[in-house]
Amino acid sequence: MVVLAASIVTKAGKPILSRQFLEMPRSRIESLLTSFPKLIPANTQHTSVETLDVRYVYQPLEELYILLITNKASNILQDIETLHLFARVVSDLCRSAEEREISRHAFELLGAFDEIVSLGWREQINLMQVKSVLEMESHEEKIQDIISRNKEAEAKEELKRRAKQLEIQRREQQKRASSNPGLQSSAYLSTGYSSLPRFEAPSPTNNSRSESPAPSSLRPPAFKGSGMKLGSKKKAGADLADLLGGDLAASEDPLPTSTIPSAPEPVEEKVVNLPAVVQESVHVQIREHLALSLLREGGLKSLELKGDLNLSISDPALARVQLALTAPSSSANDLQFKQHPNVGKFNTADRVVALKDANRGFPVGQPLCVLKWRYAGRDESFVPLSINIWPTPSNDGTCEVNIEYELENTKIALHDVIISIPLPTGSYPTVTPGYSGQWSLNPGTHSLEWSIPLVSASPGEDGTPSETSGSMEFSVGGEEADAFFPVKVSFVGVGSMIGLEVNKVTRVDNGEEPLFSQETTLSVNEFLVI
Repeated sequence: MVVLAASIVTKAGKPILSRQFLEMPRSRIESLLTSFPKLIPANTQHTSVETLDVRYVYQPLEELYILLITNKASNILQDIETLHLFARVVSDLCRSAEEREISRHAFELLGAFDEIVSLGWREQINLMQVKSVLEMESHEEKIQDIISRNKEAEAKEELKRRAKQLEIQRREQQKRASSNPGLQSSAYLSTGYSSLPRFEAPSPTNNSRSESPAPSSLRPPAFKGSGMKLGSKKKAGADLADLLGGDLAASEDPLPTSTIPSAPEPVEEKVVNLPAVVQESVHVQIREHLALSLLREGGLKSLELKGDLNLSISDPALARVQLALTAPSSSANDLQFKQHPNVGKFNTADRVVALKDANRGFPVGQPLCVLKWRYAGRDESFVPLSINIWPTPSNDGTCEVNIEYELENTKIALHDVIISIPLPTGSYPTVTPGYSGQWSLNPGTHSLEWSIPLVSASPGEDGTPSETSGSMEFSVGGEEADAFFPVKVSFVGVGSMIGLEVNKVTRVDNGEEPLFSQETTLSVNEFLVI
């Protein structure tokens, strides 16, 4: 079988696309294509026609013809099979068999033709393999892209951190310079250069002067410090210093005065955007802290919940008040309550928080923790978010991992949920689209971090969409299921796990009920799936 050319022509013989697999002049192929319509017999269903030199194997393609030009010794059955594959490729790449559509995808069609026939001989390839070759997807390229993005993110974070550090050091220098003007010149000299060398004269052995000192008694002057060095190698952060405009050198060289300590490195705190609460003269803050461990097969290994109620009063006229709390949930029977020493004993029957001495008032202008509670046990009703992770090893050395989450307590809204899944060493994930939120790689822990802005039964106050459940699927190299554990979860919740809230605030002196505000938050000390 020798295929000379594969072409797509109009019924008038005008060539739209033609690929020659053997060397031949352009005039020759144009002559063959022009004479093709004249050779088609009328009122026949044949798909081939022969001349003295070549054979045409053709197939109608709507208003066009797709044809192969072969030699007469070629196997007609193989030619027809090859022609059908060419036609399927054209139908797959083009939405319609029109001249404009064929011309627009000419480059892709020529590449596909070269994959089917090479130097006139048919390759052992099918349509799926041709599509795979044309897509040109590279797993190694994807890994390199992920690594590059991670490095860029790390560089940006490092740049921000060092910029903050420099800003703090500049402010410290300005404060010290304003308090001690003599430090301004030393701070100026320390910018970009090492400290100036200092000359120290040799200590005399006696007080008498000798007119002709012995050569051995002469000592060269001792210089401390190395001064400027030319041609020295740049430090590891030289590129970062260039981006900061050369100010980095000032932060790396110590000040010549030993009384000025180096500025501490700023600690970056994660900012969580919780709904704003307008504080009234009586403000109540309920905070709960959760630590739990879930088993990967299902069930609860350990759980500890701690909470406290803080009261802040800004108006002295409202210092003498008492708080009436709502009833905790039915699953909170094993709670242990502890009140402030100046507060009357708290019981779950009347649920009133008041001072023992009714003539006294709560402190004004500073918060006071009036009530604490604690629970430790294995009641699964205290689990706000259930996590299910399924690693499934494949036969090709990879592992398919499915992760699911579901909000168990619909009275709590979880903000900035981060699910961190460890990854096998040296492997990078390929995440299947269709998940909520976004994901990123943490190079410090080599883990996949799945971030969901809000998990709640209702949307956020700023219009943030919410879901009570979600899932993600990714594949990664590795076959050990234990490599994906422990899974760590973090979030900040709005609401109380035990359902405890302030129902009303009453003044002790006249029984009025003033306006009050309250905010209830739930934070995670530790949330593991082991």
